[in-house]
Amino acid sequence: MSTADLAVSAPRPGISFFERYLSIWVALCIVAGIALGWLLPGLFGAIASAEIAKVNIPVAILIWAMIVPMLLKIDFGALHEVKQHWRGVGVTLFVNWAVKPFSMLALGTFFIGWLFASYLPQDQISSYIAGLILLAAAPCTAMVFVWSNLCDGEPHYTLSQVALNDIIMVFAFAPLVGLLLGVASITVPWDTLLLSVGLYIVVPVVVAQLWRKALLAKGGTPALEKVLARLGPVSLVALLATLVLLFAFQGEQILAQPLIIALLAVPILIQVYLNAGIAYMLSRKLGVAWCVAAPAALIGASNFFELAVAAAISLFGLNSGAALATVVGVLIEVPVMLHVVHIVKSSRGWYERGAEAAR
Repeated sequence: MSTADLAVSAPRPGISFFERYLSIWVALCIVAGIALGWLLPGLFGAIASAEIAKVNIPVAILIWAMIVPMLLKIDFGALHEVKQHWRGVGVTLFVNWAVKPFSMLALGTFFIGWLFASYLPQDQISSYIAGLILLAAAPCTAMVFVWSNLCDGEPHYTLSQVALNDIIMVFAFAPLVGLLLGVASITVPWDTLLLSVGLYIVVPVVVAQLWRKALLAKGGTPALEKVLARLGPVSLVALLATLVLLFAFQGEQILAQPLIIALLAVPILIQVYLNAGIAYMLSRKLGVAWCVAAPAALIGASNFFELAVAAAISLFGLNSGAALATVVGVLIEVPVMLHVVHIVKSSRGWYERGAEAAR
């Protein structure tokens, strides 16, 4: 059976109860983390000090538990499907790698570095901008399958696009982040950045693909789906536990200036709608089929926030503004992306009239 057959025959993912209400769980983690950090400062101080080569061991374990199950879903054998949807793939690659990171640099510099600067801790402004850059430089992977399913997206396109983005991310993430941080006059700790790429991209990709290959060899697609179903809750629990740790360290700063989260959300919200709109309009202009354009808009707009959180913690620390900025991305991801799904579905008639004319 070919990769394309597997993509069609495998159960198409819907959004689970926990994923649908992810923003609520994140909000509860904010409260729990702040409370625990205030009640048990000694415990969280010990957790923060558990480091080897600037890598916090408890957090690294949690991040692996987040990332590996998501990478396990990716089939790099789907890359041969790219040629069938080359226009849609080209649009998404353009938005993911040539528009989104640079637009976030501009939005972060404008809003956080200038417009909102007087309302934010001055010593964290550069760190907040760095966190926003990390968020935008990591294209979404696993959650894209959920968004694509919700808008009846073309499964072969989605699978091949995500696989291609993951390959590019292995090689392009570190240079791109280094370039953007340099443009923003933020010191780039290259040794830590490269270590983060190795720990949270290269090694997890290799581990996930070897595990995937072993599962498929042993029991085929049913075995893989069974493991993925078991790991889904593990990934979410690890994400929420990581957020509790982050907010336990960020609690004092947040209580002192509760507007921080709302202000950080502004450039993230604008970036999501901007990049989704660019991908959708470009696809329409090029005559791309709606079933490809819809997931193209969603892939162009969403972020691999698990990787962004991991990189922010590694580069700037658990109690940094960068880590907090990436967490805000987690907070708003689900409701905003569900709204984008609604927009592309409700505009299908308008889109198809324009795409047909373009052809």
